[in-house]
Amino acid sequence: MNGELTFVWSPATTVFSGVIILVTAALCIWAWKRSRYSRGIGFLEALRLLLVICIMLTLSQPEWREEYLPEQRPTVAVLWDQSRSMETQDHVAGDDATMLTRAEVVKPLLDESKWVGLKEMAEVVFEPFSSSSSNPRDATDLNSALKATQERHANLRGVVLISDGDWNMGSPPIRAASRLRSQGVPAFTIAVGSESQLPDIEVVSLDAPTFGVEGKPVRVPFTIDSALPRDYETTVSLRTESGEEILYNVKVPAMGRLQDTITWRPKSTGDITLTLSIPPQRNEIDKKNNEQSARISIRSEELKVLIIESFPRWEYRYLRNALERDPGVSVNCLLFHPQLKKTGGGRPGYIEHFPSDAELTAYDVVFVGDVGLAPGQLTDKECEKLQRLVRDQASGLVFLPGFRGNHYSLLGTSLADMYPVALDPLKRRGVGSRLPGRMELTEAGRKSLLTKLEDDDDSNSRVWEALPGFQWHAAAMRAKAGTETLATHRSSIGPFGRTPLLVTKTYGTGKVLFMGTDSAWRWRQGVEDKYHYRFWGQVARWMAYQRNMSEGQSMRLFHTPDRPKSGDVVSLNANVSSAFGEPLRDGTVVVQVAAPSGMTESIRMLPGEEESWGLFSNSFTPRESGEYILVMSSSENPSTLTTTLSVQGMDLEKPGQPARFEVLQEISTITRGKMLLTTQLDTIIKEIGALPEPDPLERRLRIWCHPLWGGWILLLFGIFWTGRKIAGTI
Repeated sequence: MNGELTFVWSPATTVFSGVIILVTAALCIWAWKRSRYSRGIGFLEALRLLLVICIMLTLSQPEWREEYLPEQRPTVAVLWDQSRSMETQDHVAGDDATMLTRAEVVKPLLDESKWVGLKEMAEVVFEPFSSSSSNPRDATDLNSALKATQERHANLRGVVLISDGDWNMGSPPIRAASRLRSQGVPAFTIAVGSESQLPDIEVVSLDAPTFGVEGKPVRVPFTIDSALPRDYETTVSLRTESGEEILYNVKVPAMGRLQDTITWRPKSTGDITLTLSIPPQRNEIDKKNNEQSARISIRSEELKVLIIESFPRWEYRYLRNALERDPGVSVNCLLFHPQLKKTGGGRPGYIEHFPSDAELTAYDVVFVGDVGLAPGQLTDKECEKLQRLVRDQASGLVFLPGFRGNHYSLLGTSLADMYPVALDPLKRRGVGSRLPGRMELTEAGRKSLLTKLEDDDDSNSRVWEALPGFQWHAAAMRAKAGTETLATHRSSIGPFGRTPLLVTKTYGTGKVLFMGTDSAWRWRQGVEDKYHYRFWGQVARWMAYQRNMSEGQSMRLFHTPDRPKSGDVVSLNANVSSAFGEPLRDGTVVVQVAAPSGMTESIRMLPGEEESWGLFSNSFTPRESGEYILVMSSSENPSTLTTTLSVQGMDLEKPGQPARFEVLQEISTITRGKMLLTTQLDTIIKEIGALPEPDPLERRLRIWCHPLWGGWILLLFGIFWTGRKIAGTI
C-alpha cells in the first residue's frame, strides 16, 4: 500500500497563498518588534501566522491518497437463465435433427471442468437467476440479476450471462449494464434460442362472465393467438364438467389473433367450470396452452324493474308486456296518466306512488318514459333519488323520451348529469318524418351485447338492416363525453354529425341507456316477439349485471374488473341496508379476503359521500391466482355475505417466444464485452483471460473538508482569541 499527500495547485493560487503568507509574516514580525519582543506577543503572532498558513493550505485542497490491491481474488460470475422460457424446444442438434430445449443446450456450459482455464486467475462462480415474483420461474428480471451479482462480489472481474434475452419484469437491463461499465466490468453474453417464432396455437383468454341465468343465453368471449405461417379453419370446443359440449367453427389468422364469442345456454343452476379447447396442430411446440378454463355461477333470476310513464303509448305497452312475460323479471309500473284521478289500481303490478327509499333500492332497472318535472309527475326530490339509485346502488336507468317533450324538464334536475345526449332546445317535440328512418350500428354497437339480436355477427347485421323503421325520433344533437354510441340515425345529420339514437353511459356504479325512438315495438313485424323481447331482456340484464354479482338479503357486493388478473387493482363496492331495510349511510363494513394460499386480509370499506345511499367502497390488489373467498359483514347488520372472486394468473413467461438477441447485444456493447454463441465458450475464456490487470483501488482522505481539520482551525482561533484577551490587546 502506497500513500502520499497531494494538493490541488495552480500558479494563481500558489502566488496568492505565498503573498498572503509573506505579508502576514512581515506584519507579525513588525508587531512583535513593537512589543519589544514580548514572549506572549511573539506566541500570539506565531499563532496568527499558523492560522493563515492553515487557511491557505485549505484553499489548496490537501488530500491523503492511498493505493492498494484488493485482498480477495478476482471473481468471474457465470449467470444462467432458469426461467420457463428456457423450456422452449427450438435448438436443432446432431445429424438426426434432434430438437433440444434451451435449458438442455445451456447445461453443458455449466460444467466446471470447462472453465479450468480461468480458475488459475479468478474465482468462477455459477449463479442461476429468473425473477423475484412469487413463482420465480414465471418471469425474467435481467436487471436485478446483473445488479445483485455486482453487489455480491467486491472484486468482480467479468460477467458471463447465458440467456435468451427475453426479460419481462423489472427495470431495463441497460441500467445494470451502465453500472458495470462505470466499474470497468465487461459482460460477455451467450445467446441461446431461436430469433424466429415457433409454430404454436394458444388460447390466451376465456372471459366468461362471473354469473349467468338459467335458461338464458350467455356470451363467452375468447381469444386465440396463432404463430402458424398460414390461415387455417378448425373447430373449438366449449364444454362443461357435466359433459355438455358446444362446437364452434373458427378461422384462425396466420401470425395473428382471433377474438370471437360462443353463445351457451345453461340448463341448470350451480357453479360450473367452462373449458375452451382448440385441437393441436402438427409441429406445434406447446400443446399445454391449447385450452383455458373459467368458473361461472348459474342462478335462477328475478330482476325487479320499474317503468315510469305518463301516457300509455304503444312503446310503453309493448315494453311492459315484454318484461312481464319474461319469467326472470318482476315488473312494477307507475303511470302518471293525466286523464286519471289517481295513480295505481287496475291490473296487478301498478303502484300508487313513487317508491320509498327502501322500496326503490330493490329495483335493478328503472325505465323513465315520456315524463318530466311537472305537477302530477316527478318531483325534484324523486329525481334526486333516481340519481342516487344509479350512482350508489349500481342500478340501471333507461331514458325513453316521447313526442310530448317532457324529458326537457329533467335537464334542470339532478338527472341532467346522467343524461347521455345533448338535446336540441328548439325541437322539444322531437323530429317526425313521412318516410321511415332506420338505425345504423356503430363499430361499438356491432360488438355490444345489447344489440346482439342473433348469435353470429353476419346474421345480426342482416337483422338490423331489415328491422322496421320509425317515423319519430328525439332531437339529440350529439352524445356527451364519456358515453358510448351504439346506433345512429342512418340519414339524419345534425351540426355534430349523425343523430345518436342508442347511447350508453356509466354513472357512478350503475349504467344509463338512452333510446332515441319510440318504435322498438315495430320490430315484432313478421317475427312476433323474437327480437323485441330479446332486446329489452338483454337491456335489463346488462344494466343489472354489476349489482347482482353477489347479493344477499340485505347486502350486495360487486367488483371491477369482473375477472381480474394477479397484480390488478380490484375495486370493491358494497351496498348495505340497516336492520330496518333503509340504505345504511354510515357504519362499519368489513370484507375479509382469503387468498388461495390461506393468507387473509381485512379490508375496511369506506362510506361514500354524505348523501350516498348505502354505498361503501375500497380496493385491494390480489397477488396470487386462483379462487379468493370474500366474506362481508357489518356491525349495523346481523347478516353476512360470502362470495368468491376468480383471479387469473399473469402469464409473463411463455415457452415458444422468440429469443431477443438484441437485448444481449446491447448489454455486451455497453459493458465493452461481446455476444457469442454457445459453441464459442473457448473464445469467452480467452477474452476474459486477456483482460488487463485492474487498476489498484484508491482511497482518498479529503483533509481540507474533514471535520477534524475544521475543528483544528476553530481550536486555533479559540486559543488566539483567548490569548489576545489575556494579553489585553482586545
